[in-house]
Order: sequence, then structure tokens, then C-alpha cells
Amino acid sequence: MLRLPLLLMLLVWSSMALAQGYRDRWVWIFGWGLNRDEDVAQITAVLEEAARHGYNGAVLSANLDALCKQPPEYFRRLQQVKQTCERLKLELIPAIFSVGYGGGALWHDLHLAEGLPVKDALFTVQGGEARHVPDPPVSIVNGGFEEFEGNRMKAFAFHDEPGVVSFPDTQVVRSGKASLRFENFRAQPAGNARVMQEVRVRPYRCYRMSVWVKTEGLRPRSNLRLLVLAGDRDLAPRSFDVPETSDWLKLTLLFNSMEHETVRVYVGIWDGQAGKFWVDDWTLEEVGPLNVLRRPGTPVVVRSEDRSLTYEEGKDYAPLVDPSFSFWNVERPAPTLKILPGSRIREGQRLRVSWYHPMVIYESQVTLCMAEPALYEVYEHEAKRLWEQLSFNKVLLNMDEVRMGGTCAACRGRDMAKLLGECVTRQIRLLRRLNPKVQVYVWSDMFDPHHNARAGYYLVQGDFTGSWKHIPKDTVIAVWGGAPRAESLRFFEREGFRTLVACYYDAPNLDEVKGWHELAQKTEGVTGFMYTTWGRNYWLVRGFGDLLWGR
Repeated sequence: MLRLPLLLMLLVWSSMALAQGYRDRWVWIFGWGLNRDEDVAQITAVLEEAARHGYNGAVLSANLDALCKQPPEYFRRLQQVKQTCERLKLELIPAIFSVGYGGGALWHDLHLAEGLPVKDALFTVQGGEARHVPDPPVSIVNGGFEEFEGNRMKAFAFHDEPGVVSFPDTQVVRSGKASLRFENFRAQPAGNARVMQEVRVRPYRCYRMSVWVKTEGLRPRSNLRLLVLAGDRDLAPRSFDVPETSDWLKLTLLFNSMEHETVRVYVGIWDGQAGKFWVDDWTLEEVGPLNVLRRPGTPVVVRSEDRSLTYEEGKDYAPLVDPSFSFWNVERPAPTLKILPGSRIREGQRLRVSWYHPMVIYESQVTLCMAEPALYEVYEHEAKRLWEQLSFNKVLLNMDEVRMGGTCAACRGRDMAKLLGECVTRQIRLLRRLNPKVQVYVWSDMFDPHHNARAGYYLVQGDFTGSWKHIPKDTVIAVWGGAPRAESLRFFEREGFRTLVACYYDAPNLDEVKGWHELAQKTEGVTGFMYTTWGRNYWLVRGFGDLLWGR
């Protein structure tokens, strides 16, 4: 029998051998677009620090799947980063092919965005053009906050704690005689300061909602939101970068009513901590074909009001396009439908028009349609350019947070789990046509039933449960997040996948990393760790490396 000190020593040696034996010891390089020479200098400083502390790879996310759209200076800087990695003996691993965030594919074609359907919106023909008509008109009742009794606003289902958290204000207004002011957030148990109204809408129509807000010392400013709920589903998962203190500014979003006839619309703050804000001039309106998508999977259909006739594009009407297409600027008129000479459509006629439009989720996320064939043509083209630049042996697929799908004609009714798996599999196949031995990694969340591989995910129509069954077993799963998730690592271990732990996530210390490390030592198939920051917080690179690979 081994003596206790010797046994403990063997356990320590075993632990150190495991830590030092991680194949993948990576740092995530994120937040630089290689648009400036300063980017290279800043990246180099991170790489040199990583090399000094036992890292052997750098995962670069820098629009590497939009190479054919880059200027010559970009490639010079990319080669400088590559040469630095070679000098430091760090493998350079490209991160590419995002569906959830659009990625380089949107640089090729904005219309590859996933689309939400508008069905049979009303148009009327006048002067050779058909213009959208709200059907019926909708509005926020008392949206100017002019009508109130005491501290209670009329026509709203509620506003939090009248007279304690929310107050009519006749001194600070954007227009009219009053606004609604919120303060003393913590007097409400959850720190909520909101106002809500229930509104009747038409199913499958596009709506624009705006409100003017003014802030004073507001914290956290990121928690101020417009919200549109139908049941438990958020139809407009949108966030805004509102200053802590500002004069009146306008917040605007689009949403699709989908199958719903009523929605609950909110403006306010959740878990507010301090400060004040005012709201005024809250509006809601149905809008026409803003950002109308034009690709095979998003057809435009124009019919007579009784739906008995379907008109022909290019013969009865000109192609319906939005010449000012912009995901971000929706404060503009929608385009009209131009009626062509000799058309069967007559002056004064009422039409029913259907189309598809994209959605922006949070501040900047635009999801792609995974079923549109042109997407894979873009991926193949960009993969070839990437191979010419980097001759990669490892690749990380940015296939995380796919928050839309199953709504356009290309993907509607598809098994979303299978479609997601097929998308990743096709990406891997085209990479292996360039390098048959390439090792592919993918973010974990969309293949993890303990994370996002589930039903009811954001605006997805369908279920991602079982997505992990449709990707190659030799794909390494980059399990990510803050707090350690034993159930996720164990799930992928049971399913026969190897895993990479992508942790840190801008925490103030390495306590959560230590937890991940303890889990990894109990889990088979962990290939290594990646220092993962989304805010260029590289100050713990040294401690991370020293902790995990014993330097």
C-alpha cells in the first residue's frame, strides 16, 4: 500500500501532467477588424504575453469570412499577425462562418438575412403607384401621457408603483403638457420601472414602435428597453445604447406580429439601480415593405383584394425593392409598388401584398437563412480565399446564438435541429475540400440541450433539440460561458464529442476558471482551454495560463 504522502504526490503530478498536456492552449483575439495599423500592434502585445505564459494558439475573429471585400491594407496586416504567430510558435486559428450574427455573408448580400413574413398587407393604387395602407390603423392610446388622474395614467394596463416609482411630470416634457417620469427604482422589489399597454394587431404584419426618452444618472443604462410580448415570447428582442444622462432621444424598433392578434408593449427599465428617466410621445404604426428581402426564399406576392388574381412581377408591377435598405435606419418611408404600363392592375384598386423583412436582435444581430443555397456559394468562395491567406489546420465555426429561423419560404417547416446540423456539416465539408485534415471546432450553445438547443428560442419557428445528432462526431465542441456547467461537459462526453473549454468571459477574477478546470480534470475528451474575452480584457492572460498549464 502506498504511503499517504507518496499518494498525494502522485495525484499532484497526475494533475500537473494533465494540465500541462492540454493540446489546445488558446487565446481568443476579438475586437479588432485589422482596419488600422494600431490593431496589429495591440494584437501583437496580447500574443507576446500569451506566448510567455504557455499558450500555443490564437483564435482570430476579424471578418475572415469577408476577405474578398477587404482592401489591400487588410491583407498586409493579416500577414503581419500571421508572421507574429509563427515567430512566437502560436498556431493561428481563424474564426469564421457566423449564421447568428450574419458574418461576412451579409457583406456579399444583405438579402441572405432570415425573413419574417408579412401576409396580405393592404395597398391602394393611385397615380401609377400602390402605397401601403394600415389595416386597421393602430396606436398607443394616450401615448403622449397627457391624460392622468393623480399619479395614474389613463389607458395603460399598468405603470409601476404610481406615486412611488412613476409620476406624471408637467415640468419636463418633450411635447404637450406632460410626460411620465420614473425614479426610486429600488422601491419596487425587482427594481422595475415600466409602463405597459395591450394593443390589438393583425397577424403577420410589420409594425414600427417609437418612444422619446430622457435620462438623468440612469444605471444600468443598458437595462432601458422597449419590449413587445405575445404570451411569453418577445417579438422584439432589441436593446439600445442609451447614455446615463441625455436630453430627449428617440428609440425605434420594428417587429412582426407573427401569428398573434394582441401584443403587450412596454417601455421601461428592469432591475434599475439609480437615476431617473422620462418617456413621452410613444407611437405605434403598421408599416409597409421596409427592408423588403429579395431572394428565392423570400418571394413577393401581389394579389387582388379578394385574392382571386395573382399579378406578375415585371409585367403588372416593377420589382418591389427598397433602395434605402438598411438594418439600422427604419425611420423612413417604405417604398411604393410601381405599376407598369399595360398592367392588369387598375387605378384606385385595392391590393393584398405579401413580402419578408429581416429583424435586428439586440443592438446589431442579423441572422442568416441556413436553407438558402446562395449562402453556401458565399462560404465556399470565402473559404478558398482564407486558405490562400492562412493555410489553416484548425478552424472555429462561429455558429452560436442562431436566434431566427424557420420563418421564410426557404426554411419554413424544416426540422430546425437537422437544418442547423446540415449547415455545420456543409461548412466542414467545404473546409475539408481545401484541407482534408483540418480540425473543426464549433461553439457549443446551439448543440447543448442545457443551453440553446431547445424549442422556443427567440424568434425561431421550430425546435433545435437534437441538433447535436446531425454534426460529425470529430467536431470539437467549444463549451462556453461564465459559471462552470458540469451538465454541459458531461453531456458532450456522453455523446462522444471532445470539448474545448472557452471560459473567463470578462470576470473580475479567475474563480470561475478554477471551477471549469476542476470539471475538466474529471471529464474525458477535454482538448484544452481558451481565454475568452468579449471586451478586450486581456489583463488576466498571464494568470489564466499559469493556472491551467502550470507555468
